[in-house]
Amino acid sequence: MPSTVYKSKNEIPTIDVALVTIEVVDNSGLEPVTYEFGFDTANQIETEVQVEEQDAVRLVVKGKLRAQKPKEATITGVQITLHDNVFNPELVKILQGGTITYDGTTGALTGYTPPVAGSDDKGTKFTLNAYSAQYNAAGTIVQYEKTAFPNCQGDPIAFNSEDGAFRAPEYVINSMPNTGEAPYAVSYVSTLPTLTDPATTNSSSSSNTEGDG
Repeated sequence: MPSTVYKSKNEIPTIDVALVTIEVVDNSGLEPVTYEFGFDTANQIETEVQVEEQDAVRLVVKGKLRAQKPKEATITGVQITLHDNVFNPELVKILQGGTITYDGTTGALTGYTPPVAGSDDKGTKFTLNAYSAQYNAAGTIVQYEKTAFPNCQGDPIAFNSEDGAFRAPEYVINSMPNTGEAPYAVSYVSTLPTLTDPATTNSSSSSNTEGDG
């Protein structure tokens, strides 16, 4: 008779790309500063584990297998394909570098220029956090699954256009964990991070400064 077979302790159904955030560490100042940029316009994330393989070695003598060393596979990272539905210049600048320009009076976006050919500007390394929702049988969200991919860097980006179709950019991102670092980490949170409008923050800060005068 087989031993007791236990049911899995956790069975977690997840759905949707609820939110994607990018954590960047700015080392330009005296102290490192971490800031996070989030967007809720992505609708698909594909991941492909990158593996370096060493072929199996077999000893076959007179048609008979005598011994074999099995194939070895080493995870070197994860390639992420992020499908978005709008153009996010801040995201593109992080992924491939370049320059964003704004109107000095209104603050409106006036343009984005990628790095020049042959430039050392390859964008900024970051941690990508992907959130999915977990529902219960009553159709209620009970928590969110957060998958964090470390040490990410984006590939150069091309833009396509088509009559009668909104542009849906695809961004290829390579996550390459450092020595002793896992290729990704999964955790669970009760709520999603709140996305704050920078314009609101700046207005609030200005009001507080004027009030202190």
